[in-house]
Amino acid sequence: YQRRVHGLDEVEALVNEQINKALPVSMEIMTLEEAKEKGAIALFGNKYDEKVKVYTIGDFSKEVCGGPHVGNTSELGVFKIKKEESSSAGVRRIRAVLIKD
Repeated sequence: YQRRVHGLDEVEALVNEQINKALPVSMEIMTLEEAKEKGAIALFGNKYDEKVKVYTIGDFSKEVCGGPHVGNTSELGVFKIKKEESSSAGVRRIRAVLIKD
């Protein structure tokens, strides 16, 4: 999935749009190399074990992550950004919460 967003309101709207779609969330265990070959996003350089968990969220996202996670995005509630700050040169970080209806 590739979509450029501009501004925190657009980020919130995009995340909440995906939550409201009630997308299935699945997990597979594989090597980091297999994950990258399948298009998974992996951050943090080489800080992974030999086997990693890859979470797929509908057709929206595929990422290496530790979990645990939900079975469906509809379980998450409303995504709300609370803070945005500089993480390092040229990198921004957001802090957000999920609010159950």
